[in-house]
Amino acid sequence: MSHIKNYIEANKQRFLDELFELLRFPSVSADPKYKNDVLKTADYIAEKLKTAGANNVEICPTAGNPIVYGEKIIDPTKPTVLVYGHYDVQPPEPLELWHTPPFEPTVRDGKIFARGACDDKGQMYMHVKAFEVMQQTDSLPCNIKFMIEGEEEVGSENLDVFVKANKEKLAADIILISDTAMISLETPSLETGLRGLSYLEVEVVGPNRDLHSGVYGGAVANPATILAKMIASLHDENNHITIPGFYDDVVELSEEEREALNQAPFDENEYKEDLGVEELWGEKGYTSIERTGIRPTLEVNGIWGGYIGEGAKTVLPSKASAKISMRLVPNQQSAVITNLFQKHFERIAPKYVKVKVTPHHGGEPAVTPTDGIAYQAAEKAIEEAFGKAPIPCRGGGSIPIVALFEKELGLKTVLMGFGLDSDNLHSPNEKYDIANYFKGIETIPLFHKYFAELSK
Repeated sequence: MSHIKNYIEANKQRFLDELFELLRFPSVSADPKYKNDVLKTADYIAEKLKTAGANNVEICPTAGNPIVYGEKIIDPTKPTVLVYGHYDVQPPEPLELWHTPPFEPTVRDGKIFARGACDDKGQMYMHVKAFEVMQQTDSLPCNIKFMIEGEEEVGSENLDVFVKANKEKLAADIILISDTAMISLETPSLETGLRGLSYLEVEVVGPNRDLHSGVYGGAVANPATILAKMIASLHDENNHITIPGFYDDVVELSEEEREALNQAPFDENEYKEDLGVEELWGEKGYTSIERTGIRPTLEVNGIWGGYIGEGAKTVLPSKASAKISMRLVPNQQSAVITNLFQKHFERIAPKYVKVKVTPHHGGEPAVTPTDGIAYQAAEKAIEEAFGKAPIPCRGGGSIPIVALFEKELGLKTVLMGFGLDSDNLHSPNEKYDIANYFKGIETIPLFHKYFAELSK
């Protein structure tokens, strides 16, 4: 490992400079006005893969944003690792809450602040630099392929088509992803599962136009009020989701499994202080660790209607809308849950309004087997790099393509993330610790080393 550490140390500033350059591209996939920036980001990654030593680097077009592919096949008889990541990012709004510009990376207290710093440019780029390290130190022990997409933040709509059409190109033995978190540098962890997702939009329509709230208020139902009531009814007094059939397929963990899950260190007071809340909220009968890892949820991601500009306008709005996401656990299916939600929401709508439910995207929950050689390789890599064995954890987020990879490619996935839950993912002031960035570059070559050894 000394030659790898020496190479990283000698190129530390360049590795940071390249990441900063990558972070300056506003590659927001949700907003068409950033399309050219998305394409420039793909070009940048392709060029860096070539420079690092990858062969057959391609920018593969899709019906949406392109996928960057590259590979290094050192010996067809050796195992192959397929690295997945994404170069698109969430919209930066609300801009006024950022302390520094979202696409001008800024270092404060050893942390890089920028949109995409952790999710997923910083974590994805660790793999490009780790590959360079292995190439330059003549220590690449297995074949490696890269598939870096540009639509993860909008549901990976075109990745399905690409994967189905390129099964031979993507043939591998395991998929390696760093788009998740660990507990801390002092307490490393490995995620053993991810929740699925059902994401949709609802609209409640009342009168055929906005009305004067003084003239019509009290006689006509206010869609914003009705929407608020309908959303509030989706949880009961125990914060249990009230949609009939919602929990039918949920796999309940045994008491032993729940006890093991709660072995992960968790300081509730520190958690509350970090979030600026006095009390925590969630489904009765479960701990915070369980609520964010093994239980399904329903959350309002945005809600709007009526006048929200400066000053006052006494209006009774014609319509009101909300965006809602549901995180799913094994064995829930996104299509089934979306259908259950739609039927329920339409059923509870009072007659004085009309409702419309528009599904957006979804994905299935996934569980990583902890008895496979890939997981064991990740354990050994982290233990060597960090000096202690990682704690297995369940992730609360969703990477819908994990289930896709298993279905279409027959491959399991190792979730070896180096971010932190406190990195403000999808929020203003997203950050990524410089120490985590370099720890990832140091650990990834160890994964390849141990995976090659255990595959013999």
